[in-house]
Amino acid sequence: MCSRDYHLIKQYLTYLNVERGLSPNTRQAYERDLRTLQTFLAKRNQDFLKCEPNDLFLFVLELKSQAKAPRTIARATASVRGFYAFLINEGLRMDDPTTYLNSPKLGQPLPKMLSEATMGKLLEEPVDQTALTIRNQAMIELLYSSGLRVSELLSLNLTDVSLDVGYVRCVGKGSKERIVPLGEPACRALEHYLKTARPRLLRGSTDVLFLNARGQKMTRQGFWQLLRIWAHKHGVEQKVSPHVLRHSFATHLLDHGADLRSVQEMLGHTDIATTQIYTHLTRKRLLDVFNKAHPRAD
Repeated sequence: MCSRDYHLIKQYLTYLNVERGLSPNTRQAYERDLRTLQTFLAKRNQDFLKCEPNDLFLFVLELKSQAKAPRTIARATASVRGFYAFLINEGLRMDDPTTYLNSPKLGQPLPKMLSEATMGKLLEEPVDQTALTIRNQAMIELLYSSGLRVSELLSLNLTDVSLDVGYVRCVGKGSKERIVPLGEPACRALEHYLKTARPRLLRGSTDVLFLNARGQKMTRQGFWQLLRIWAHKHGVEQKVSPHVLRHSFATHLLDHGADLRSVQEMLGHTDIATTQIYTHLTRKRLLDVFNKAHPRAD
């Protein structure tokens, strides 16, 4: 495999980190796509700087022949386009081989969310008040109250939360900081956790807000697992994920009259068009209610 191609990918990832401020997860996705393209081109005795539009067209066909999902192919296509825009900008290529590269058209799926009644079940306090259940309650209350991404939640430090004022400070995508207000239930759950549970979980000295059973920062996988178990124990049959809680937060705010700009700011969306999908969701739910309840809906 061409070592030059390897270094070009590294250069691009550095650019995405330093210049664009993209998150580690996004950079990893771009890297996977470009490694896949690198392997494909090597089989054709080609490389990044010499390949032609037809090579990239065949690369997309190869992904389709592997039954890759349209969303996966669209992301790979976007990765390749961005990469070649970088190479051209750096003067490493004069032409753009992605000019005629088409992405599959994607419908915009409505995000999955929980009803307010289901959220009420999920947030019921468990009978067993162990250090871990108190922590879990606080984490789930905080997620639903703030709409944070799971990576933002797990990166919180003690100084990021102000219970007196009722807000949480987080650093989101692109290293952008934002302040999100917290509801009274989330503040109470956090205070309970900080006073009674965190001291029992603490091992040594750390500013990390939420600790695992070993007194360390929790992993994304660890939180996903505890959330799945928590939902099952609370009798919630729907699939629950951190993103479902984030979607529920946004949808319930809009349902109760919050304006779109405020929700955009709380979610940390750069583009309000990303937030507008929740208005489609609330409209769909209103239409469902109308069709079920109105005598002349049919």
